[in-house]
Amino acid sequence: MASSGRYYWYMNVVPFFAMVAVECFSVGSSVLFKAATEKGLSYYVFIAYSYAISTFILLLPFPFIFFTTRSSGLPTFKASLVGRIFLLGLIGFIFQLIGYKGLEFSSPTLASALSNLIPAFTYVLAILFRMEKATLKSSSTQAKIIGSIVSIIGALVVTLYKGPIVLSASASSSSLLSSSSSQEDWVLGAFLLAASYTLPPLWFIVQTQVMEQYPVELVVVFLYNLCGTLISAPACILVESSFSVWRLKLDITLLAVIFSGFCGCLVSVVHTWAIHLKGPVYVSTFKPLSVVIAAAMSVIFLGDALYIGSVVGGVIISIGFYAVLWGKANEELSEYIDSSQSQPTSKVNQPLLL
Repeated sequence: MASSGRYYWYMNVVPFFAMVAVECFSVGSSVLFKAATEKGLSYYVFIAYSYAISTFILLLPFPFIFFTTRSSGLPTFKASLVGRIFLLGLIGFIFQLIGYKGLEFSSPTLASALSNLIPAFTYVLAILFRMEKATLKSSSTQAKIIGSIVSIIGALVVTLYKGPIVLSASASSSSLLSSSSSQEDWVLGAFLLAASYTLPPLWFIVQTQVMEQYPVELVVVFLYNLCGTLISAPACILVESSFSVWRLKLDITLLAVIFSGFCGCLVSVVHTWAIHLKGPVYVSTFKPLSVVIAAAMSVIFLGDALYIGSVVGGVIISIGFYAVLWGKANEELSEYIDSSQSQPTSKVNQPLLL
């Protein structure tokens, strides 16, 4: 009984709260980025600094990793992994390059809404790469498919329907962002964001393959960010060659860069761990929550009004989100019961990150 309780916490409760937390951090990073670009920060500079800070932060725990694993030793690092980790860095850089440009032309709420393309793309790729089962007669598969569709419908409601105002912030409240984007910029931003969100599913799939060969999350994430730094630094310096552009002021721009570096580090670690533990589809299903989080942050921090469309859409997203989680949990419970009958010894007590 105690073993079942630990398994439930390790496999369901901890990943759930960790994924919700990183979605909050991701939306917060988008809000700060938008504010920083309004102050004149180049998004090339933002990307390069963010990767560099993430790499530095991930370098700090390495002495602890080697100290704790000196008896058992780290897994053997194969040369074939270098190409895949470099591919992860390239995908991540292109995603940020396109995505942040789209965000510069639009808003964090639109970015969060369009991120709901990720679960559908990830689920299709996971099926093609045989990482997910697609038994249409299974209630678990039906729940995941229906839940994904419902979540996307909820995101569309948030994006396309406003309705009456439910909660109006004070007109005098300070706002980090300005609404100076033209309709043309908004459409271009939406197109760039939609294009960028075709890349995370591919990143999830490649990351899953990497973790199967080298299941040490912190090492993999450090190497990914190191590759991202080595790719982004020369590319961004080539575009932004003026030294003055790279000098950060003691204002929102510096805060945005530091927070993004920390956030990128945290998100990469949690996503990699969750992919290793639960699979790529589980990670992608949390994207619909970012719409609700973005709407809440817009009201609290940006002084925006909360419309009935956001409330209704949030409820729809929550229903779809719960259906996907139920399908995934039900599927994993069946697999756990089957494996328990054949293998009495469970591995649920393994550490989270090593």
